[in-house]
Amino acid sequence: MQFVDMERLERAIEEITERALASGLDFFPMRYEITPPDILYSIGAYGMPTRFSHWSFGKAYYRMKTDYDYGLSKIYELVINSNPCYAFLLESNSLLQNKLIVAHVLGHSDFFKNNAYFSLTNRNMVESMAVTARRIRAYEEQYGRKTVETFLDAVLSINEHVDPHTVFRDGTPTGYRPQSPEDPGGGEPMGAADSSREEAQAKGSALGPAQSPKEEKDLVRFIADRSPILEGWEREIMYRLREEMLYFWPQLETKIMNEGWATFWHVQILREMDLDEEEAVEFAAMHSRLIQPPITGVNPYLLGWKMFVWLDRNLGREVVFDIRATESDVSFLRNYLNKELAEEMDLFVFRRSGEHWRITSKDVEEVREHLIRSRINGGYPYIVACDDNYQNRGELYLLHRYDGTELDTRYIAKTLPMVYRLWGRPVHLETVISDQNVRYTWDGKKLSHRV
Repeated sequence: MQFVDMERLERAIEEITERALASGLDFFPMRYEITPPDILYSIGAYGMPTRFSHWSFGKAYYRMKTDYDYGLSKIYELVINSNPCYAFLLESNSLLQNKLIVAHVLGHSDFFKNNAYFSLTNRNMVESMAVTARRIRAYEEQYGRKTVETFLDAVLSINEHVDPHTVFRDGTPTGYRPQSPEDPGGGEPMGAADSSREEAQAKGSALGPAQSPKEEKDLVRFIADRSPILEGWEREIMYRLREEMLYFWPQLETKIMNEGWATFWHVQILREMDLDEEEAVEFAAMHSRLIQPPITGVNPYLLGWKMFVWLDRNLGREVVFDIRATESDVSFLRNYLNKELAEEMDLFVFRRSGEHWRITSKDVEEVREHLIRSRINGGYPYIVACDDNYQNRGELYLLHRYDGTELDTRYIAKTLPMVYRLWGRPVHLETVISDQNVRYTWDGKKLSHRV
């Protein structure tokens, strides 16, 4: 383990912070923690330092920590969208690495504070997740750990299928009242399915008519509101996990911008600093690793940084600050990924042909559209609930909004039984496979499909 010279690090943080403020960055108050690898990778696997326990997070931790132990990958830092903003620095970082990271996380904090897509996120989510973790532990004691874990498996199987835009329409989840100082345990769960249906009717503007809903993108909320079998504690867990997913969602929609913005600023700030020769070489090596093009796909650090550099050079710093405040990855790519940038980064579209992968196009329009499609809906399939009473049998009908990318049938076979656990009656999913409309059904015992 490398010894951290705290005095030199504190002076460096002070200098970098002053340079960032002088450059126009506007970030939350910062809190830095020097963290050992096991703690840092635990936070990385769970997404937050206070999140509830689940075997899938442990599996992610084991994979990430093993890669670190064998030198295959390394997390230098983690930063949390909160006020104050917490940044965790790996204790084995060199002073130069920490200088780069501090400049990088100040860019992230500025993005969290000023980008419109983060404007309604819960800045106290660290505390909110701690409350949720306590509630889940209490339910494990009351109903048994296996029962609660099996239910969490089902909820997490659809956890990405929320509608982030409902936050701008009404930011309060249905189903339990907000936490108050007099209620430290958290919200009051709904007691029965009938209560949830009555509330769904009262919220018709968000869900449509309770008995004949329009297409609803927020599957987690739809099922939590309407499922005929869920108990009160189960509904509460669904609403709480939905809140957590809505907190994470802006990071999915702005991955290229957020990482590009942070990279842009660590380059700008460290180039202004008085680095000695050894530090300059270390900085160049670390930055080059960060922006290294992958064998396949796109490195968001590289793409976002290159785009911000071009915009800063051609449109000016004021415009660049406006762009970081108003765009998401989709609009960022659509509006600003031009031919010059695509050629400079040698971007192309490729597809599999037999046993080989072949470049099919270097046209900037096709490259741009391909990247945009990969970023729509955070990169997840777009699935909506169409009917909560299919054929008047109380069955759930889901529809995949096919965009040219097929669903993996292995995931369909594993996920529909999980949805059945939440709904209690047969679940149908319509999608497109090999250019044919196919409906998959899980009836509680077996999976079937028909064209």
